[in-house]
Amino acid sequence: MSAPSSQPQTVTPRQIAPAVIVVAGCLIALATFGPRSSAGLFQVPMTQEYGWGRDIFSLAIAVQNLLWGVGQPFAGAVADRFGAVRVLCVGAILYAAGLIVMAYAATPGLLTVGAGVLVGFGLSGCSFNLVLGAFGKLLPEEKRPMAFGAGTAAGSLGQFFYPPIGTALIQSVGWHSTLFVFALSLLIVLPLSLALATPKGGVKSAIAAAMPKQTIGQALAEAFRHPSYVLLVLGFFTCGFQLAFITAHMPAYLRDTGLPLWVGGWTLAVIGLANAAGSLYSGYLSSRMPKRWLLAGIYIGRSVAILIFILLPPSPANAIMFGVFIGVLWLSTVPPTSSLVMLMFGTNYMAMLYGFAFFSHQLGGFLGVYLGGILYEATGSYIVVWWLSIALGIASAAINLPIKEKPVARPALA
Repeated sequence: MSAPSSQPQTVTPRQIAPAVIVVAGCLIALATFGPRSSAGLFQVPMTQEYGWGRDIFSLAIAVQNLLWGVGQPFAGAVADRFGAVRVLCVGAILYAAGLIVMAYAATPGLLTVGAGVLVGFGLSGCSFNLVLGAFGKLLPEEKRPMAFGAGTAAGSLGQFFYPPIGTALIQSVGWHSTLFVFALSLLIVLPLSLALATPKGGVKSAIAAAMPKQTIGQALAEAFRHPSYVLLVLGFFTCGFQLAFITAHMPAYLRDTGLPLWVGGWTLAVIGLANAAGSLYSGYLSSRMPKRWLLAGIYIGRSVAILIFILLPPSPANAIMFGVFIGVLWLSTVPPTSSLVMLMFGTNYMAMLYGFAFFSHQLGGFLGVYLGGILYEATGSYIVVWWLSIALGIASAAINLPIKEKPVARPALA
């Protein structure tokens, strides 16, 4: 009989095929990202029906982005401690309830409660961020980068499918009923979440199992004393600013230029389709090139795409082409960002630590959406926010370059 190997062995606490885990997680990402990415479709009909300014709608969606970010670290911590299933289910129920409240919100306060508070906290519990955290715990290390790309791409497919469907439903049955249909579609998360049940320990190596145990406080202190993590968190702010502004205001911006309603819906859809390819390729590149260079290139690419778009005359072709180029770069920041968090700190508090990075993303999203509404009401134009998006992209490219791609230093094993 051969002697036991001294090499670290992989501990696998459950037997669910990786393909099943990835498919279930991708379907959850698709179902939860779709309604959120369609929010901009409801701005014009809601403001016209109730006589509101765009700042009112913008405030509700800005609160949604902010509370999504605020809730994400806590949802991640609960998922890290107790598993992802209960967090995903509660998040989906809150999300659906928020859409229903939004459908019947005849006052700005109710709109903020539904579209802002309930949807925001719901997203923090059931969005693709929780899916990525579950992937990190359940999948072998060599499968994680591509799985992160696949989960992000699936969310983008939700953005491809939902805006055209939402546009057609708004035109046929009205925006109230469309929100109700979107709410019902979220119930698919409940059965799918069972495939992402994360037992204590997840999938880890013997070395990881032997590492000193950390409390949540120790993990946070370690992360925020690590300069590369802080730079990563700061750079992620720009991603949220750009994406949330475009998602919430692009349909209205295109309508202001005289283009028909369908152009806004299909521009958002094309962004989602292009990002499915961009996210997968980003996941592929994340394991084959320095992630900081990849992130810097993405932010510079976005700034160039936005600059060309605002300088060209408005037309359906230019809007769709912008959707293609910005879509390739849309959520392609997520695979390298999540991979860097895992590389620095491991999987034990992956969902929580990525959640704090995502809070920075959503703080940017809050400012992008809200400034879009405020400055539009003040100036009648979105041009200031477009230029601010370009400047922030250049700044984030510079912020990511000094990141060191290696695990945080910890006490050596006995």
